[in-house]
Amino acid sequence: MTIWSNVIGTGGYLPATIRTNHDLSEMVDTTDSWIYERTGIKSRRIADVHETASSMAEIAARQAIEMAAIDAEQIDLIIVATGTPDRVYPSTACLVQERLGIKNCVSFDIQAACSGSVFGLSIADQYIKTGFAKTVLVIGSEVCSRIVDWTDRSTCILFGDGAGAVLLAASDRPGILATHIHSDGGYEDLLYCPNPQAAAQVRQDEAGFISMRGNEVFKVAVNTLGRIVDETLEANHLQQSDIDWLVPHQANTRIIAATAKKLGMSMDQVILTLETQGNTSSASVLLAFNQGVRDGRIKRGQTVLMEAFGAGFTWGSALLKF
Repeated sequence: MTIWSNVIGTGGYLPATIRTNHDLSEMVDTTDSWIYERTGIKSRRIADVHETASSMAEIAARQAIEMAAIDAEQIDLIIVATGTPDRVYPSTACLVQERLGIKNCVSFDIQAACSGSVFGLSIADQYIKTGFAKTVLVIGSEVCSRIVDWTDRSTCILFGDGAGAVLLAASDRPGILATHIHSDGGYEDLLYCPNPQAAAQVRQDEAGFISMRGNEVFKVAVNTLGRIVDETLEANHLQQSDIDWLVPHQANTRIIAATAKKLGMSMDQVILTLETQGNTSSASVLLAFNQGVRDGRIKRGQTVLMEAFGAGFTWGSALLKF
């Protein structure tokens, strides 16, 4: 019997504090129209001082558990994708495990930047298919606001905070149909966040903030996501018309529109959260998926294509039957 990884629950959390483009215009030399025209972002959520990747992840996880109507103790594996962990160690996943009160469970973090959720789904799917786990919690959680230089208008306009979660369970009904993930470290200097403490001597110019060469990242992202769409369709013997919903990483509306065009899809078939959430890195795909499920647009039996691109570079897709 074929074992599938089925989505049984989704969840999401966004901090209460909203930082608008107007707010940013009082911090750096920019305007609401300049930001919106180039990115599609109007506002983003900012974590409160007491909020962390693990605290936000817990809330998103509990929503997914509630939707699935299971006991948390049934979860065999927790995977947290984050570039902003609470601590260097223990992992944020272990902290979430403790918050959820689960004792018999394996927990670990992964770091694939904005592709983290897609990588997490791919890893979870392998564990379920091999029989290692029956119920897996995948979370993307980020406090990007703490690694953004709020005096750098090229990056501070882009990012926001939040957490998204998906609960997967082994099933005989089709769920995750395929995942495709890739990376290329040759682009490491185009988008990165340094770790000053990793160097033998801390450099004053190497503060732990995101650095990005935006135009170059944009060009590679558009081409790479076009290729991942082709790869996914071809490998799974699908036509563009077989995809009901595109759930993309929320980085830039122009990149998302280019991917939708590649699929021959109307933007009405794309789940967009970018305008009010900004780029929440590894959380964005799962936050968007949760929103589409909970507002009733994504329905059982429909085919969903998730895709993401992030620092590394990393990129990938997850094709699933909801």
